[in-house]
Amino acid sequence: MNTAASQPNAPILRIEGLEKRFGGVAALQGIDYEVPGGIIQAVIGPNGAGKTTLFNCISGMIEPSKGRISLEGCRLEGLAPHKIARFGVSRTFQHVALFRKMTVLENVMLGRRPRTRRGFLAAGFRFPGMRSEEERIRKKALEYLDFVRLAHLAGLDAGTLPFGKQKILEIARALATEPRLILLDEPAGGLNMRETEELGALIQQIRKLRVTVLLVEHDMNLIMDISDRILVLDFGKVLASGTPAEIKENRTVIEAYLGVENGRDTDAT
Repeated sequence: MNTAASQPNAPILRIEGLEKRFGGVAALQGIDYEVPGGIIQAVIGPNGAGKTTLFNCISGMIEPSKGRISLEGCRLEGLAPHKIARFGVSRTFQHVALFRKMTVLENVMLGRRPRTRRGFLAAGFRFPGMRSEEERIRKKALEYLDFVRLAHLAGLDAGTLPFGKQKILEIARALATEPRLILLDEPAGGLNMRETEELGALIQQIRKLRVTVLLVEHDMNLIMDISDRILVLDFGKVLASGTPAEIKENRTVIEAYLGVENGRDTDAT
């Protein structure tokens, strides 16, 4: 597995003057932020805060209207998602997006494709050396399945897994790209308490691989338990940032987002 990443605490991701408009609606408005390498960085805020829009800009799903996004000095804005993946950014999505009729192992093997020497054309035509390449892909995929404790399910169709394990499988597939930065978009959505606790432990193990984690999540207990830093967005702007302890004591955040007094939740968009 990949254990090499940026220097501890050196910024791995820089966001400068980031804006995204959809017609007359400003989803992101001048975001300036740096994410240190090797940490778990949470992003919170209510509906319309711009969290998923931020993820989509970083991963290349949409192009920013203005601003810069850099991964250790490499400009990402405007690049296609597969090129951003080769730079070392991977992600999961709010809704499970697996190849349900392919096996668990095959799903993770697909995650290895950005790191292979030969592309899909070579695989289809079985060019010389492809068999050994496939064996290397299979071996690496099994390593990541073992890391997330799904190796014993490798031969099953992905669609037959319980929902919680499908969410974990998506993380394994994202890890198979050997990212330096992984974006987890609501990974605990739909999980029960035990599954959420196991997810939290897994995310902390991912950090030990020196992979930086950027996390959007509803579950504030999970956020407060595992995050090193928290970024709070408000209508596309940065409202606050700091450690979980600092955010927990921030009166503006408490009143506007955490809902301690007025019952508001932190559902994401």
